[in-house]
Amino acid sequence: MTINDIDKSLMPKHIGIIMDGNRRWAKEKKIETKLGHKAGAETLEKIASYANEIRLKYLTVYAFSTENWKRTREEIGALMILLNNYLDKFLNRESLRNIKIRVLGNIEELDSGLKNSIKKIVEKSKNNTGLTLNIAFNYGGRSEIVRAVQNISKAVKNEEINIEQINEEMVSQNLYTKGEPDPDLLIRTGGELRISNFLLWQLAYTEFLFLDKYWPDFTEEDLLKAISTFEKRNRKFGGK
Repeated sequence: MTINDIDKSLMPKHIGIIMDGNRRWAKEKKIETKLGHKAGAETLEKIASYANEIRLKYLTVYAFSTENWKRTREEIGALMILLNNYLDKFLNRESLRNIKIRVLGNIEELDSGLKNSIKKIVEKSKNNTGLTLNIAFNYGGRSEIVRAVQNISKAVKNEEINIEQINEEMVSQNLYTKGEPDPDLLIRTGGELRISNFLLWQLAYTEFLFLDKYWPDFTEEDLLKAISTFEKRNRKFGGK
């Protein structure tokens, strides 16, 4: 399958991916877990580059959840190093291939080195007009909604708005994805059939696609096949 097999008029504007299966991929190959995450990071770079090439507008990937802090210190450390290296690699590219990078989640809890890398790449890429790559890191859907409620509550308390003004649009504008369309398609690799606290508000009318393939094995053709599957779906948004 090639991009020519896709109806560009029906292409999703925004795709979310739960990049699952790095650890099981490594276990099956009898290699260290961190090497599975490294392979997963390389797949992300490849898929983000291809998504930009085919003119996808938004790609949001789940890289590290608020629940992932329960993992071993060694694995968490490896993931932090991987993200730092990934961002530094992008930062050292002159054009970033016109990709705009955003990081969704509570970055204030991260160490200063990683936090600075995030701020640098976000600042450097903010005016790019190609793919917007949202990396959900130290992210949880419930905590995102709580944060939105807190922000809106402060505005009510400060008499900037009244309660009657609170609506769905206001909640959306207080999420990390403010100003972006909700995902049209969610892909989860690794064979699991759940969304794991990812974009809980934004996925209300998203089409889901669950794949058995582990994330490090996900290819450009898999992305095209996912888009082709999406294009065949009949999206009713609650209508008949």
